[in-house]
Amino acid sequence: MNDFTLWYSTPATDWSQGLPLGNGRIGAVVMASSHREVWSMSEVTFWSGRIEQEQPSEGGKAALEEMRSYFFSGDYDEGDRLAKQHLQPKKRNFGTHLGLCEVVIDMEKKNSNSDEGGNFQRELDLTQALAGAFSKNDDSMIRREVFASNVDDLVVSRVWSEVPGGVTFTLSLQAGTESFKVVALDDNTLEFQGQATENVHSDGSCGVWSKGLVKLVISGGTIASRDGRLIVTGADEAWIYFVVSTDYRRTDQDWETESGSTLLKALDKGYALLREEHIRDYGEQYDKVDIQLGGKRKADLATDQRIRLLEQGDGDEDPQLFALFFQYGRYLTIAGSRKNSPLPLHLQGIWNDGEACRMGWSCDYHLDVNTQMNYYPTEIVNLGESHLPLLRYVEDLALAGRETARNVYGCDGWVAHVFSNVWGFTLPGWETSWGLNVTGGLWLATHLIEHYEYSQDRVFLENVAYPVLKESAAFYLDYMCEHPRNGWLVTGPSNSPENHFYPGNSREGAQQLSMGTTMDQMLVRRLFEFCLHSVELLNKDEELGRKLEEAIGNLPPLQIGKKGQLQEWLEDYEEAQPEHRHLSHMYALYPDSRITPDHTPELSAAVRITLENRMVQEELEDVEFTAALFGLGFARLHDGETAYKHLSHLIGGLCFDNLFTYSKSGIAGAESNIFVVDGNFGGTAVVAEMLLQSYAGEIHLLPALPQAWNTGSITGLRAKGNAEVDIVWENGQLIYTNIQTFSAGTFTICWGKQRTILHAEAGEMYYFNSELELVK
Repeated sequence: MNDFTLWYSTPATDWSQGLPLGNGRIGAVVMASSHREVWSMSEVTFWSGRIEQEQPSEGGKAALEEMRSYFFSGDYDEGDRLAKQHLQPKKRNFGTHLGLCEVVIDMEKKNSNSDEGGNFQRELDLTQALAGAFSKNDDSMIRREVFASNVDDLVVSRVWSEVPGGVTFTLSLQAGTESFKVVALDDNTLEFQGQATENVHSDGSCGVWSKGLVKLVISGGTIASRDGRLIVTGADEAWIYFVVSTDYRRTDQDWETESGSTLLKALDKGYALLREEHIRDYGEQYDKVDIQLGGKRKADLATDQRIRLLEQGDGDEDPQLFALFFQYGRYLTIAGSRKNSPLPLHLQGIWNDGEACRMGWSCDYHLDVNTQMNYYPTEIVNLGESHLPLLRYVEDLALAGRETARNVYGCDGWVAHVFSNVWGFTLPGWETSWGLNVTGGLWLATHLIEHYEYSQDRVFLENVAYPVLKESAAFYLDYMCEHPRNGWLVTGPSNSPENHFYPGNSREGAQQLSMGTTMDQMLVRRLFEFCLHSVELLNKDEELGRKLEEAIGNLPPLQIGKKGQLQEWLEDYEEAQPEHRHLSHMYALYPDSRITPDHTPELSAAVRITLENRMVQEELEDVEFTAALFGLGFARLHDGETAYKHLSHLIGGLCFDNLFTYSKSGIAGAESNIFVVDGNFGGTAVVAEMLLQSYAGEIHLLPALPQAWNTGSITGLRAKGNAEVDIVWENGQLIYTNIQTFSAGTFTICWGKQRTILHAEAGEMYYFNSELELVK
């Protein structure tokens, strides 16, 4: 067993113990025991809801000007009342992502104790994206293997026995939605169909239709169908094929026959070739990065045991658990988001445990950190192709957001708010206290900037990134107004997700809407500066460039409050909930780099105070993305020990047994511990940022290395400027680094206090020793 396998000696009793598979479109969580295996199936486009026409606001710019006047004068209640009147839509058929169905495989049970005493094991091999299980009965060993192929667009499994005729089981499908139906087409094929409908986030009548097939092929033995089930008796081996299609964004009926065509092609190839091509295709992405975090390892212990030991404070004895978590995040990225995926990762990736769907949360695209965090590590961990589904989604969001910009604000360009769906929803949420996040779409669109800064892809900049961001800039240039007191150009009314404050000196009447939140201003500055740089680089839109340059000069600066903290709002308000889970005003520290220890020491000290003040709150809203944000913040402050502390808490205290991260019950309306995948990706980004940081032409090696990882290596990390970096270290000291540059440019290479300048050519490899001397 390799270092990068999740394995367990006990059965998966529920979804939170199942092992995830995915091909970028179809997801499966495999819950295995000795006598039963259940696949919780999902498909990323299987959404309830529908496209709905927006209703133009009656107020437009005049109403916006009126409510702003109240906020500027300090009458927050009246400003809020007007915002609700003009900027708060009614909840309609927004929809949610839903699970498809369950594939249930009931094995012949010969030994009631077969889950115990070494007779059972299940695993997920991250190096090959294969889930497996074995169970030992009195006279034989039954083995199972499952994978989700991107190449052939299906989920496929093999079941076999050491003893001829030892494979006997029944396969059935259990409904995911009320309309789900299954029929046996013949003795070895089930056909299913159903519509994604529910009554919490839509009216129960609208949603995507799915249709698919489950095919069983056997060697030896017999197979029959009965009451919508397939029954295998006395086979030597069995192969299971699962295919599904949906009518999402389809106007023809061809989608109904696609599953059949996919299945026939897969059957022609056969299991062995499907498996071989799957491993090759997956390895092209996964094998780009290798990580080793020290000689101590506990891979001989089951993964759930290692998590418990970390929770108890034994993490220093198991550094490779952090490497496993890091590669698990990369695995989930590849499993959930491939360059041909129709949609990006949502709140639960491409998987679905059903919990968020039945609550007010919705399993959707939250735009105030969650969807962004899903893609925080993508570029640095060398999975830039996996970023593409999100970038296409942003393009679609920009098209939909033009209508909202006109209808709600009477402005040019495009805008989106706190969340979105697959139907082009860009309006504010239906409660202004959390829904009026006027830069949610912009925050998501900054991923276009990230992709360009890592790839230096001029064609992508000119054809994709700049056109979308230019239209976003057009909105804010039209929408923002001048602050009457200081002349700053500000947004608003909007909130700082999803926090609230006490205006003035009163501790009564907490508010959430104000003018010019820090989050808004940082994002707008990032947008305007990048668009201005693009104007100069692409030599176009000179008039826009002049407007941007003037606007940038009028944006508010980052401010330090009376407690020494980075202000979250334009005014130095008192936090009504200092234990709040969101840290969106830390954007300038990460993922942006306007605040760095080397270049902005005073602001760095202020963000440290902000983070520490939040940490010490007894009632801290302790959720997965907050733990990741703490880790990322302290990593950027070059504080490896504190970053390591929060990463340890994320893995040891906020992960299910299957290493999926979760949001705690009772926080933000959660009715139970709910799987939210952003913590997996945020934690992966923490590991990467502790080992490598790149911004403003600088490459920082081991900037936040903790003592627990004092010896190790990592290969294949990406740096901004289109470079790849390998690092080897011992006893906390750099041994050497290789830097491969794919574009020409100048880099400052940094380790500790040492600095060296690299004038790089495209397509070259540079080797630096422990003194940062260029050896070759």
